[in-house]
Amino acid sequence: MTLDTIAVTGGNGKIGSAILEHLGEHGYETVNVSRGKRHEEVSDKYVTTDLLDAGETYGAFAKTDVDAVIHMGTIPNPYGNPDFRVYESNVMSAAHVLEAADALGLESVCLASSINAMGSEHQERPADVRYIPLDEAHPRTPGDPYGIAKHAMEVTADGFGRRPSTDLTISSLRYPWVTNDAEMHEYFVEPDRSLDALHDVHPATGREVYFSYLTIADAASIARKAIEADYDGHEVFWAVAGDTTADAMTAEVVDTFYPEADVREPLPGHEAIVDLSKAKELLDWEPEQSWRNL
Repeated sequence: MTLDTIAVTGGNGKIGSAILEHLGEHGYETVNVSRGKRHEEVSDKYVTTDLLDAGETYGAFAKTDVDAVIHMGTIPNPYGNPDFRVYESNVMSAAHVLEAADALGLESVCLASSINAMGSEHQERPADVRYIPLDEAHPRTPGDPYGIAKHAMEVTADGFGRRPSTDLTISSLRYPWVTNDAEMHEYFVEPDRSLDALHDVHPATGREVYFSYLTIADAASIARKAIEADYDGHEVFWAVAGDTTADAMTAEVVDTFYPEADVREPLPGHEAIVDLSKAKELLDWEPEQSWRNL
């Protein structure tokens, strides 16, 4: 597999621009495929594209002769748009990206899914955590528009991956809250993160989604690893840091917030409650950074 030029949709955004910079540092030619005006200065090319238009999506990739696509250009939450727009943005744009990539014979596609495909942050009911550590096979039970859309996006990618005629390597990355150093200082380092301080926190809201996070550098590196991977069909990966956002030991966090979950393996220290072994095995990726080292 030869990769020279990588398209990043939504390259104007926080994570997209970081991915563009990271790819450039690793020797790739980059193309930012986004709506509106360019807001970054690191991509080699910029193409204004409406990803909800299948023809424009195909044309943008064909025009720039890309070898792979990292798709970050979607509505990132359910709050500022009608529900159907959130669904349309996340599912239909992914379908257009996959269809164009398949038709053009691209090597790989990486899709930005979310930890909320499980059903968590944006819904009123608690997350349905049946066992811990959480792996990619855990049932998905989202009830909010964003989580439903990410679930549907993964199912759509499953379908493309099953096609006998499709030769794409397709990865979906379940990102949590992706943080920079300033945000980690403000929300993790400076406040009290003890179990007493977190005791009244709803474990499925805000920045406590499975007590997970990911640094922006690690978010960029796993996206690169995903488009460099070479396997058949579609695979989903947890893309979270290797530790929790709590000062308390993980065993205490699990006992407090997920008392009914089946704990299948002990989680020593501050280890994340998410199983990252699949990303290590198929992508050769492990998170390298932690808020505890700031």
